[in-house]
Amino acid sequence: MTAIVRLYWILTLLCLPLAAAALLYASGGRVDLASLASHPLLLTLTILLLAWALLGGYEIYFSDSNLRRNYPVLANIRYMLEYIRPEIQQYFIANNTEERPFSRERRNLIYRRAKGANDTLPFGTQQNILAEGYRSLNHSIAATSVAEDNKRVTFGNSACRKPYSASRLNVSGMSFGALSGNAIAAMNKGAKAGNFAQNTGEGGISDYHLKYGGDLIWQIGTGYFGCRNSEGRFDAQAFAEKSSLDVVKMIELKLSQGAKPSHGGVLPGAKVTAEIARIRSVEIGKTVLSPANHPEFSTPVGLLEFIQRLRELSQGKPVGFKFCLGRKTDFMAIVKAMLETGIYPDFITIDGAEGGTGAAPAEFSNRLGTPCMEATYYVNEVLIGAGIREQMQLISSGDTASGFDLLEKLLVGANTVNAARAFMMTVGCVQAQACNTNHCPTGVATQDPARSRAIDVAEKAERVKSYHHNTLHACFELCGAMGFDNPDTPTAADLYTRYNEGLKHFDQIYTPLQAGQLLGNDIPEAYRDDWQRASAASFQNQ
Repeated sequence: MTAIVRLYWILTLLCLPLAAAALLYASGGRVDLASLASHPLLLTLTILLLAWALLGGYEIYFSDSNLRRNYPVLANIRYMLEYIRPEIQQYFIANNTEERPFSRERRNLIYRRAKGANDTLPFGTQQNILAEGYRSLNHSIAATSVAEDNKRVTFGNSACRKPYSASRLNVSGMSFGALSGNAIAAMNKGAKAGNFAQNTGEGGISDYHLKYGGDLIWQIGTGYFGCRNSEGRFDAQAFAEKSSLDVVKMIELKLSQGAKPSHGGVLPGAKVTAEIARIRSVEIGKTVLSPANHPEFSTPVGLLEFIQRLRELSQGKPVGFKFCLGRKTDFMAIVKAMLETGIYPDFITIDGAEGGTGAAPAEFSNRLGTPCMEATYYVNEVLIGAGIREQMQLISSGDTASGFDLLEKLLVGANTVNAARAFMMTVGCVQAQACNTNHCPTGVATQDPARSRAIDVAEKAERVKSYHHNTLHACFELCGAMGFDNPDTPTAADLYTRYNEGLKHFDQIYTPLQAGQLLGNDIPEAYRDDWQRASAASFQNQ
């Protein structure tokens, strides 16, 4: 148990008997009301301590709040302040829309949808809808509803033998090790109940990912955790064995992530427990380094050949890659390699620079990478311009909380969307931003069993399922309000951004391409130089 819980029981076991003994002594050992009432101070103290013991004991073992389980009684001060927050906040603290990375308004929306509570907004919007950069949609008088057949997406091109029907919203990559076992298990149980997928993160397939049979997207990073040999290189046999699991529906090769692109990782030996070592195929107690680059390939063509190898080893399951868009020529080089080899991934996951992580160097998190919306639009347009957009699906990942966040990514080219921090909040995260300390107060981003015990897996799984369902419902309602029965029908031209001179279509800000336009001579200036310098043979600029 946590130090706070231990302190609570010590105080309770010491103070409650002492208070009761003092009260009985002062009343001459009599327990009738008249005798007790003659010592109101001691009586009040005893009642308060009894209430303390009963309330705290209930919260430790039965509360559905992670904070109350880890901080019995004391956590109620937080919720009391939350209750009277409007008055305090109005005069002393930030408003509902100012906090970062997730504002109070967005966090509350996630919590309410996870609990199935009232998610309506009173008294009008608190957003500054006239602010520069504010994005919005145009509704239609001829509103409709999204057809059931359009609510899921099939992953797998002609080279895929085991296509997968995916939800429009899925759990983004979060590893066991970064998140506690209970947090992973709750998401897996919720994904199973809600019929959507959970990305394992690059830490490998843990027992918690497998516990309830939820669909998995197995992410493989530069460390090849779960399918590596003693030298840290790719182990084909280990990969083939794990990828054959029925719950593994797709394979995602991680090239980079938005929060720390082009940065390797270090797993200190002190954190490499027997359980972590078994899951990640590493040595117990030995520090593990994940390089910034994949040792199995070094060129765009090599990347695609490795993807083809993974597809064959997994017996034809959908295989794709995840990256954060940086230097434009890098992605164009991959596209040219696709055209040259005829090898196409089944999907591409675009991770935005605003994405989260357990720990990242400040400079990498703040100053590298392309924002999710801009990157998704660019990748979609380049694939259209190369004439190969129909060969693969796009997954967009970055700062998703609401139905609008989901829909706007679909409008600029994504087929599905991944969310990480929003699903963390469904299992109890309160944005304490202690993910890199192992002292997460709610037991979500920690390996401390005394803290992670606060997560009631069954109860939080219901919240995972409820949030997913209600967010998709909001997204489809918005799409129908625009007059479309298919989220794939509207485009970036239907998304508006406000500037000082007025509203602009999203595709007025960024240059669209026509099908196959990059293959001809009429290449727009915004793409021309990068396309000409990109080479399928190398990631280096020509």
